[in-house]
Amino acid sequence: MNRVLLKTITYGLMHLTVAVAVAFALTRDWRVALAVGVVEPVVQTFAFAIHERLWSRAGVGPVAPICGHTHGASASSGGARSQANHAPGLPDLYASPPALR
Repeated sequence: MNRVLLKTITYGLMHLTVAVAVAFALTRDWRVALAVGVVEPVVQTFAFAIHERLWSRAGVGPVAPICGHTHGASASSGGARSQANHAPGLPDLYASPPALR
């Protein structure tokens, strides 16, 4: 079984478990909790599909980094990234971690 399929199945089981647990905590009725736990993920799946279509139609693309410039190796600098363009006080989240001594 590939990783994506396994991850999808385990996420679905987790979602079902959480939905049943929350519904039971609120109602103290296992029948209602199981009904909610089964129905809610199905409804949520359709809601997500609709949400994705709306975002696609809106034409919203990838979000730009907060610092306002692109990250990654620069061809003009021989692979080194310039830190000069970072907004003051913001860390470079793409920087390599320091070497361990």
